[in-house]
Amino acid sequence: MHDTEMIERIRKRDEAGLEVLLKQYGALICYVIAPILKVREDQEECVSEVAMQVWEKIGSYDSGRGSFRAWLTAVARNAALNRVRKNRGVWAEGEIPDEFASPKPTPEEDMIKKERQAALALALGQLKPRERELFYRKYYYLQPTAQIGAELGMTQRAVEGKLYRLKKRLRKILTET
Repeated sequence: MHDTEMIERIRKRDEAGLEVLLKQYGALICYVIAPILKVREDQEECVSEVAMQVWEKIGSYDSGRGSFRAWLTAVARNAALNRVRKNRGVWAEGEIPDEFASPKPTPEEDMIKKERQAALALALGQLKPRERELFYRKYYYLQPTAQIGAELGMTQRAVEGKLYRLKKRLRKILTET
């Protein structure tokens, strides 16, 4: 089944669309969340959570903005990171830490974050595709350096060296703007 048919089934609330999603993209979802979630049970729960988010948020997917695969990997990555945050924020029932602050950023923090994201997007646009791939694998998908090297046919040391030079170059680009 093609992605368009699967997406349409999910939009029409046909559960067969979710079955196809998990069959076709289950391995990709696991690949994205595994470096973030180390515990197997967390990974399994996260895969289910990703499927539910796709079910609930399929209306936000816009093929004009990117591929379904890219949208799905972002959903999976964010679900895994949210699970990590949730696991860190567990405290005894009825107990709320004094330093617990509102999770919402202030308007100023929100604006600064958007400006930084725009600057980083421009800087990443100046990189070669292979360099961007290294950056995304390491800092967006949080893949271990050894895994990146093995999948790209590089030694771990070569990956570390390239990442070091890449960070240095990005820092220079970002400070010049």
